[in-house]
Amino acid sequence: MTEPADAPAQERPPDPPPGRSVTVRASLVATGATLLLLVAVVLGSRGLRNFDSALVPYTVATLFLTFGVAYRYTVWVSAPAARRLFRQGWRAALSWDNLRSAPTALPRMAATYLGFQKFLGARSHARWAAHQLMFWGCLLAAAITFPLTWGWFTFTASSATGPGYQMRLWGYEVLGFDSASVVGWALYHGLDLAAVLVIAGAGYFLWRRFRDRGAITGQRFGYDFVPLIALLTISVTGLLLTFSEIALDGGGYEFLSVLHMASVVLTLVYLPFGKFFHIVQRPAAVGMQLFKYTARRAAGHPVFDCRRCGEPVDTAPYVENLRATMRDLRLGFDQWAEYCPRCKRVLRGSAYLSDVKRGYK
Repeated sequence: MTEPADAPAQERPPDPPPGRSVTVRASLVATGATLLLLVAVVLGSRGLRNFDSALVPYTVATLFLTFGVAYRYTVWVSAPAARRLFRQGWRAALSWDNLRSAPTALPRMAATYLGFQKFLGARSHARWAAHQLMFWGCLLAAAITFPLTWGWFTFTASSATGPGYQMRLWGYEVLGFDSASVVGWALYHGLDLAAVLVIAGAGYFLWRRFRDRGAITGQRFGYDFVPLIALLTISVTGLLLTFSEIALDGGGYEFLSVLHMASVVLTLVYLPFGKFFHIVQRPAAVGMQLFKYTARRAAGHPVFDCRRCGEPVDTAPYVENLRATMRDLRLGFDQWAEYCPRCKRVLRGSAYLSDVKRGYK
């Protein structure tokens, strides 16, 4: 691919950090995060007095989850592109000028990109709805399961004869409720509600991967099917536990509990190394969107126009940030960031005709 004639000469970028140092740093960060969680489990369960020994496999899985997420996130942030994304996002989020000029920008973007994920609606309303069902179902399940697993939440009867219960967090009472009330029913069946949401969302995506031609073309079993199967297995076995308790008087409960535990543990261990890791990466996109938004609002940062056709590309700080990242990656064509997508395609086609297919026009 040829370079534009007016492309400036580039200085040699600094050498990337050696891989061994990144591995050591990531291991130290992951170990520290895991130890912090272990200390929080001990303190939150009041010296393990409120800890249920039957939940040990779940707790061990969350410790592995914490180590894996911290390790991979540190490695990811150490890469040039992610490092710049991370720094620019935090710089924009912590800027006093941004907070003063646009105080609602950060919470609004967090709600848009993290909570309601409106960017998915531009692709398909059905995919957006299914993703919302999965997202809120998983979030509800995590909010209930993790504190219970760590011994942070406990439920105790307020009296020997009455239906009242007390919910305690770290040993302190936060809520009293009647088990026969709507609140009590919702608390008791919270995981069942989460399972229904997840089954609806994951079921749609699984159906789509068997029917949609575009999804079939690029799908991979380990990356695309395994996460959906894992979520469906967790949700279905969880609902079957409730069904066994209510309708079968506990029939098959022991087998179902082991199957459910195995599916949850394997999914938690798998999470940092598969498609689920994008859940951890997504907040960084909020910072980058805030960076672009504040750059557009700033009077001293005009929109950068395409060097070929004059159409707006993006803000000047964003284009320069992209060029710097490409230089860090030793890509010798960072000046192409100054062209709009259409002109990039035209220039690539022209370079192909002139350098690869001479004489064939």
